[in-house]
Amino acid sequence: MEARGWRSVWDLIAIAVLSALLILIIYLFPESILRKVIGLAFILFFPGYSFITFLFPERKELDTIERVALSFGLSIAITPLIGLALNYTPFGIRLTPILLSLSAFNILFSSLAIYRRFSARDPFIPRMDMRDLLEWDEMSRLDKALTVVLLIAIFASIATLIYVITTPKPGEKFTEFYILGPEGKAADYPTKLWVGQNGTVIIGIVNHEYRTVNYTVEVWLVNATFQNNTTVIHHMYFFDRFNVTLNHTPVNIEGNWTPQWEMRYTFSIDKPGRYKMWFLLFKGEVPPLPSKAEKMKDYAGTEAERRILDAVEGRIQSLNLNLVVREI
Repeated sequence: MEARGWRSVWDLIAIAVLSALLILIIYLFPESILRKVIGLAFILFFPGYSFITFLFPERKELDTIERVALSFGLSIAITPLIGLALNYTPFGIRLTPILLSLSAFNILFSSLAIYRRFSARDPFIPRMDMRDLLEWDEMSRLDKALTVVLLIAIFASIATLIYVITTPKPGEKFTEFYILGPEGKAADYPTKLWVGQNGTVIIGIVNHEYRTVNYTVEVWLVNATFQNNTTVIHHMYFFDRFNVTLNHTPVNIEGNWTPQWEMRYTFSIDKPGRYKMWFLLFKGEVPPLPSKAEKMKDYAGTEAERRILDAVEGRIQSLNLNLVVREI
């Protein structure tokens, strides 16, 4: 082994070293440009190249351009397969499992390929001279033309991928709107109250709209029935309104979910009955009411009913809570 020299396996050593280096870069310098530069090769070239070199260490087995093309093609096949395997493990498809699995694959097959290259009679050893690398002088005109087309396709694919990664399109725009019980869980909601008794919920909003949004939350106390496939509103009491302005926050699929804005909302009701307490969320401009908003003013039979009907039909983002209010 030593007689042939470690310079003959510089490419495989580089793959192993860069794969290990990428782990350190991602966790120590996550915003570094090196993460994207090395990461592209790490996903699109290293797995296929190390695997191809392991399978075909002899020079005569594959031309250089065939090795390069197969390295890209196999990498595109190997990476999703590793992700598919991780999907059936407790680790799942997350950054750390994928990073460690691909690194282990690259280092393992680079090591095996080094052994195979040292054992080969006439091993393939890449050179930096482009003409020698492609064995240009020995090619026919057709081979040269196909080689040029293949190289253009490879570089165009890489350039397109780099552009997509460096200038990502905005994802789906949406707002998280939720209510929790008084203990901060999706349970123990105040659904049965006495007249004048306090009930408490936690209202939360998270902005994923890729812009700053001025939100308005309206709270309505509604008594309605469903008749002949139609919602009939008997009473619709205005209860409360408040505003909050939130900046965009990105969706975090790796770490633990954290709230952006929450408010502990305590209320009491002075009228007995069966109600739905509707929480309506407006983004930006709020539709006007027929008259000045007053707490417990009944807007049934007015244009304000459209708010609740739109909420029932899903045209307004909303939440509701069933309430039974009893007399003491």
